[in-house]
This record gives sequence, structure tokens and C-alpha cells, in this order.
Amino acid sequence: MPLITLEDFYPTYREGHSDSKSEIKGFEACTQTGNKVGTIADILVDDQAGRFRYLVVDLGLSGSNKKVLLPIGLAHINYTDDRVYVDGLSREQIEHLPELNNLEWIDHHYEEQVRDVYRPVAKTTQKAVTPSVHHYEQDPDLYAVNDTQHQSLKLYEERLIANKQRQKTGEVAIGKHVETETARVSVPVEKERVVIERVAPVSETTIPLGATVFQEGEVARMEVYEETPDVHKEAFVREEVRVTKVVDQDTVMAEETLRREELDVDTQGHPVIDQER
Repeated sequence: MPLITLEDFYPTYREGHSDSKSEIKGFEACTQTGNKVGTIADILVDDQAGRFRYLVVDLGLSGSNKKVLLPIGLAHINYTDDRVYVDGLSREQIEHLPELNNLEWIDHHYEEQVRDVYRPVAKTTQKAVTPSVHHYEQDPDLYAVNDTQHQSLKLYEERLIANKQRQKTGEVAIGKHVETETARVSVPVEKERVVIERVAPVSETTIPLGATVFQEGEVARMEVYEETPDVHKEAFVREEVRVTKVVDQDTVMAEETLRREELDVDTQGHPVIDQER
């Protein structure tokens, strides 16, 4: 069954897909581990039903200048990363793949060479005789497109997440210092003084002769006192200062613009689509 490019079979397939979401030409071809081996140069379909059969891979990224065929059943297309991941593709397989320079080269023998490289070893050893006519349904692992027909597309949305962070906004230091002032106080004091009065007797009394009147050394004593001020300083508790913290509750309003991805379904013709959420 002759193979032709997708563009030759369906020249208007790009129409209605201005965003290029359906265009995989130019995607990177990578192994399952993510190693880049080439780029997708074209898509080959059968000339009768237009079924996908091969991707043409340009191996320029792997240091080779040849193009090879990749059976569509081994390709996993990731439109998000613009990549095509290939099951089981190794550099040894790449080296054994026949080079493709012209579509006219593709015949039954050429395709068998390609299939032999990709087929598991168990299947190639069991194959005793190569049939002259090959049906693609005989190798569903190579040509079934179930995986490519069931691609998953993740839709993302932004959500507003409110968290709180505790951060230091300031510090209050409570200390004390000494101020001085001059204080004055009045203290009344008493001082004693001796008052001597000389007065004449009220009546004159005659003292008999021989009486002992005159005596030397007779002394009248009187103690004299006075008060002196005693002023000193003492410390007293004037007032007591208590330092505590209280928590005030407040509500802060925040506003952000959130993005959400919605699915765009672009169809051609009148396909029947069931959408389930």
C-alpha cells in the first residue's frame, strides 16, 4: 500500500488550526528517558484511508544526517512540551534503521527492514518466512494509534492561597533614668537660754549673829539645751510600672486576578463529541 505525506493526502489539514496545536512537524523526537535524537520532519499516511503509519524523523540532533521512519504506534505525542517520545528507541536501533531519502524507496522490503529493527527479538526469531504482503494490523504494537487517540491534556487554574507570616515590626524598650531637683524643707528648732533676774526681797529679814550665811563655792546649776536640724534622704517606692502585651485582631483584604484554563474544542466537519466532566 503506497505511503504519502499527510499534506499530500489532506492539503487543507492546517486550516482551522491557526494555533498549530495539531501540527507536530518540528517537534523533538526523544527517547523515553528524554534524550533528544532528532526532529519530526513529516507524517506518512496510507494513500487510501489516510491512516497514520509513520513519522519521519530527522536525526540531525543525534549527530547523524539521515532520516528514518518511526511507526506511529510507538510515538507518544506531548503537545505541552512539543515533543514526541518513542517507546524503546535506542541509539543501536537508530544505527540499524535504513535511511530514507525518497518516498519512492518505501516498498515492502524497506518497511520490513524498519519493522525488524523495532520488533522485539522474540518476534523476529519466530518469524520463519517473510510474507510478500504485509497488513499493518499484523503489528498492532507498531501501528495502533490508541495511545495517540487518548492523549491527556491538563487544565490548570490559579487559586488564591492565604497564609500568614509573623514578622517583627518594632520593639519597645522600657527603662528608667534619674532626674535631680532641689528640695527645701523648713525645720522648726528650739533653743534654751538662761534668764537671770535680780529682784529686791519683799521683806527684810534680820539674820541672827553667829548664823552661817556667807559660804563660798555655792553654785546653782541649770542645763541648757537646744535642737539641731537632722535632715537626710530616704528612698521610697513612688509608683510601679507593669509592661504586658495584648493582641488586637484585624482583617486584611487582598485581591488578585486569577487565571484558569478552559478547554477549546476545534472541530472540522460534523463529528460527534461526548464531553464528560
